[in-house]
Amino acid sequence: MNKIATFTLYCIPWLFFSTASAVDIYVSPNGADTHSGRLGQPLATMAAAQIKVREFAGNEAVNVHVDDGIYYLRETLVFTPADSGTAKYPVHYKAQNEGQAILSGGLELQLDWSPYRDGIFKAKVPAGMKIDQLFIDGINQRMARFPNYDPLKKTEPYQGYAKDAFSKERAANWADPAGGYIHAMHRARWGGYHFLITGKDTSGELTYEGGWQNNRKSKMHEAYRMVENIFEELDAEGEWFHNAKTNLLYYKPVSGTDLKTAKVEVVRLRHLLEFRGTEADPVRHISVQGFVVRHAARTFMDTKEPLLRSDWAIYRGGAYMLTGTEHIQILDTEFDQVGGNAVFVNNYNRHVLIKGCHIHDTGASGVCFVGDPDAVYNPLFEYGQKNDLATINRTPGPKTNNYPAQSVVEDCLIHGIGRTERQPAGIMMDMASEITIRDCSIYDTARAGINIGDGAWGGHIIERCDVFDTVLETHDHGSFNSWGRDRYWRSDHKTASQAAVDADPTLPFLDAWKTTIIRNSRWRCEHGWDIDLDDGSSNYDIYNNLMLSGGLKLREGFRRRAWNNIIINNGLSSHVWFANSQDAVTRNIMAKANGPYLRMVVPVDGLVDYNFYYAANQDTLAGNYEKYGWDAHSMVGDPLFVDPEQGNYSVKPESPAFEVGFKNFPMDQFGVKKPPLKAIAQTPFMGMHSGDTVVKINMADPLARKAAAKARTWLGATLHGLQGQEFSAYGVTQEEGGIALAAVPNDSAAADAGLQLGDLVQAINGIAVSNTDQFFQALSGIQAPLLQLKVVRDQQTIELEVLRPSPGPAAVPADGGAG
Repeated sequence: MNKIATFTLYCIPWLFFSTASAVDIYVSPNGADTHSGRLGQPLATMAAAQIKVREFAGNEAVNVHVDDGIYYLRETLVFTPADSGTAKYPVHYKAQNEGQAILSGGLELQLDWSPYRDGIFKAKVPAGMKIDQLFIDGINQRMARFPNYDPLKKTEPYQGYAKDAFSKERAANWADPAGGYIHAMHRARWGGYHFLITGKDTSGELTYEGGWQNNRKSKMHEAYRMVENIFEELDAEGEWFHNAKTNLLYYKPVSGTDLKTAKVEVVRLRHLLEFRGTEADPVRHISVQGFVVRHAARTFMDTKEPLLRSDWAIYRGGAYMLTGTEHIQILDTEFDQVGGNAVFVNNYNRHVLIKGCHIHDTGASGVCFVGDPDAVYNPLFEYGQKNDLATINRTPGPKTNNYPAQSVVEDCLIHGIGRTERQPAGIMMDMASEITIRDCSIYDTARAGINIGDGAWGGHIIERCDVFDTVLETHDHGSFNSWGRDRYWRSDHKTASQAAVDADPTLPFLDAWKTTIIRNSRWRCEHGWDIDLDDGSSNYDIYNNLMLSGGLKLREGFRRRAWNNIIINNGLSSHVWFANSQDAVTRNIMAKANGPYLRMVVPVDGLVDYNFYYAANQDTLAGNYEKYGWDAHSMVGDPLFVDPEQGNYSVKPESPAFEVGFKNFPMDQFGVKKPPLKAIAQTPFMGMHSGDTVVKINMADPLARKAAAKARTWLGATLHGLQGQEFSAYGVTQEEGGIALAAVPNDSAAADAGLQLGDLVQAINGIAVSNTDQFFQALSGIQAPLLQLKVVRDQQTIELEVLRPSPGPAAVPADGGAG
């Protein structure tokens, strides 16, 4: 068993000021704290090395060289301003051989296993031990759970779910479920919830607490549920259970495991390294390079803090935690199966560099940049909360400097994100500014690859990234996702926000005061949008991106400029645009010409033109032009991709796409560049696509225009059943559905009853209706003159009473067909 030890600092001449003389300190698992720390006399513990460094920090460059081995940390290593270097005399902790010095927040156990039953073994563990995770030969095992884990169900919630996961009938078989966990998806699959089981009540029902992990509060999903840490559910290979009362550990080994020789490790610490400073007295000029970081505890039950009005709640912490720093570097580090966030950059931080890292199989997010809500003017914390736009503070930008800024995540491989929590991202930013993400490969995530929680305060650059296989277990999201529920934004945006911005066009840019750039990257999301600029997201430039599946979504924001992108299999999804939005979508190659969705604000004056469509419906283009003035100069045809099978979507020199102003951009620039990481990084599925003969559309030709589709009407309103991405536009699940009011004339009975354009009817007199057939069927069975309607309006549920104009069924389909 390796002795407890600590690690070393080493100066990087190409990153820091080069010095002729530097202090070298050595650490080894075979060292001793009584040694000098010089060559041949290595130290053994983290604490001893840190004390030795402080003798020189700030006055001389210090290199701490850490030998190969495992360093089990007794407690979190905390760097304070006393540990700081300077630009001239930096401090550098470096593994002598990258990936061979392991920092562990756990403990190795020497156990005497004996057979229990059914292939399960048991062993006595030290009293008072809390075991959050169990590692056998370096692999994280699974708490006893129901239903059992199935690795083949990659996109299925929890890789195995059951509606009756914690039913009274199942719980009747559990002698003492206290300490178990319930994991359940959000009703709309906007992430997940977690609950701690506290016991049973007198009727046999489970009692539990929790459910605060999602900021769009709702009930848990009725089917997508799983329980763990239940002894009676220990029945599959790789599962374990720790009985803290009897100090017994039970484990059913994976076939081929020899428990006599297997290395058994458990987790102790949440944070392995912390940097604790302030804006006034920061921790400066320390770099940490070349380590493997393991055994950080899960934190899902403490994921409680709402992030303004985004959908998120977070836990402020990670295996590495940075608060109050300047010029801290995390280099060439592997974060291996940590239980929560890998790196959390908290409040005031400047010039953080995270480079060359491999972050995988995290319980929560990969890298988080999160500022202080008190740095935000007029902060709100729940979706439905509303600012009084007449009285808000109109000072642009942040109120204080207590937020991360001017930092970089570069050349990192990030995958397997959200193994426990279902509201994670490979990289996320909230209340942060000027964060650059470049040359990163991000995939296999439960939710977003990259997420921006709000528009405070923009200025981010995302470039040359490869992001795919995202939103695997959730719904209604993107490989890139953002919200912009800033000062100006209200859930009743069609009236309040629109009027306020009409009066003061600078309003959307008080928080999103710097432009965020997304460029030269490749995106693919099979379960949402490739790039999803959701509620209120404003002030974006999006260009030279290859989007392979879900396309581009723009909703409820201002000044989104998207040009020279290639969108395969899809196009622009325009959800709920504001008038005078300053949006422009031009010179893109797209498969489809999508029309705006039903709930958008009209008139729409954003510029959508000079695009090239290779699988477009000409009538759709004509209809968009006729109704919104879009695509007057757009074209359809074959763009002549060079080699789509191999992912080269550049177009050939003779491509007609050049006629709309499109320009080729490199197809070999996406993702991680560091050779050892590039060698193991995956790439997205490409697929094959082709177009038709080039056809220039004459929008003035009435023969090219599509006749209005026959519709079904009720009380003078035109009805529409939801399809495809329209469910997201209304913020409802496909299971719920509903009937949208696509047109409500001012002189109609529907308008007189209080119904509005964009209302979504989900029930009549308590009868759920998810499509037009169900709607009229329900009406035909109701004889009462007064109808109680359940209506979703602006993503809020309201009740309306509607008086029928005459007895009996009051609906006559205009065409007699289905909706």
